[in-house]
Amino acid sequence: MTSRLLVPSAATLLLVLSTPAAVAQARWKDIGPTSSGNRVSVDARSVKRTGDLVSATVRVVFATPVQTPRGKWAVAHTKATVDCRRRMLAAKENAYYADVKATRLVERKVNAIPGYSTTLDGSLGRVALTHLCGTR
Repeated sequence: MTSRLLVPSAATLLLVLSTPAAVAQARWKDIGPTSSGNRVSVDARSVKRTGDLVSATVRVVFATPVQTPRGKWAVAHTKATVDCRRRMLAAKENAYYADVKATRLVERKVNAIPGYSTTLDGSLGRVALTHLCGTR
């Protein structure tokens, strides 16, 4: 009799967790703000560690959308690798979207040969590096 009671609640839980809003919420983990108040998140499923290197997809939601000649940017997704030992970041790809749900792509840039560089205090890169590598 008890098992019958668990089936509907498990099914209900599965239905709730599989809604698009719940899936999107679970995908992005908030890791902090930039110095200008933009929220930074990481796609926890994208994080891959290989020695001192950590690759991940990071999202920034602009507090005030950025106006560009190609259109408005509300959100940016960056695929990057951080070198935790050297405290540097290499951006592989940046995608800019006109809406917070990231359904209307405005611009996409792929770096053929991403180079490592230092990150600035309060930047998306520093927030991501600190989260992925910890502080020293």
